[in-house]
Amino acid sequence: MKKKNLISVVGPTGIGKTRLAIDLAKHFNTEIVSCDSRQFFKEMKIGTASPSPEELAEAPHHFIGNLSVEEYYSIGQYEEDALKKLSELFENYDTVILVGGSMMYEKAVIEGLNDLPEADENNQKKLQDIFENEGIEKLQQLLKELDPEYFEVVDFHNHRRLLRAIDVIWQTDKKYSELIAVSQDSRDFKTIRIGIEAPREELYDRINRRVDIMMEKGLLEEVKSLDKFKHLTALNTVGYAELFKYFNGEWELDFAISEIKKNSRRYAKRQLTWYRKADDIHYLQLGYSDYDFNNLIEYINQNT
Repeated sequence: MKKKNLISVVGPTGIGKTRLAIDLAKHFNTEIVSCDSRQFFKEMKIGTASPSPEELAEAPHHFIGNLSVEEYYSIGQYEEDALKKLSELFENYDTVILVGGSMMYEKAVIEGLNDLPEADENNQKKLQDIFENEGIEKLQQLLKELDPEYFEVVDFHNHRRLLRAIDVIWQTDKKYSELIAVSQDSRDFKTIRIGIEAPREELYDRINRRVDIMMEKGLLEEVKSLDKFKHLTALNTVGYAELFKYFNGEWELDFAISEIKKNSRRYAKRQLTWYRKADDIHYLQLGYSDYDFNNLIEYINQNT
């Protein structure tokens, strides 16, 4: 069977990933899967720079505005959903585009997040005692309370699976369903990572201008409409947290806007640090020409 290809478009916030992903999708006549965790939420279109209706019409997109901020959604659930969607898309396409700057979400799709601690001897002993004295039902109940998502998919008649999952949850204080993933070796597609880069000053200027454009588009009104949800994790993010402080009377509006720009630049810096560690990203310069794009297509074709 012909190998399927996933082209993953990466880069810092504000660099132009959406445009490149659409251009690639149109060239390969395929669809786009988003791994931008902030763009999942339909109420947060402006502050997350979600693709516009015109952009969405240029190529089919998945995982854009598909959730409400009121819904709990984990990275483990996203990995499961994204792999299922890719499997469906690969039935019709040889190539699919992945795009987004949420580093761990891209990692979840292309590699998996299987970085789990070794078994803890004390935990294992406690759990073995529970199993022997109270039966497998007690382990099942424990796991169901700690991680209902994993309980839905685990073979809960296998007490070793239950022991392992509960042990990891106790050690990490995180849900097992968020931590587990398949290793890259078991991915049945090839990933080609494409990045966009620009001089730091140019990137920061783009970020500053983008915040101004968001304000012009109605970011203030969008955030105000979400004030009652400000305690939710989805809204504890750049562009929203700062304006909630303005509405609370803690900050002046001009200061809140300047903080959005500063925090956006800081986030971009963290993204750049993450991507710099990778040696498998093929880069295009910001403002790439048709010639550059054609060279990129040639590079992709040679590597598929």
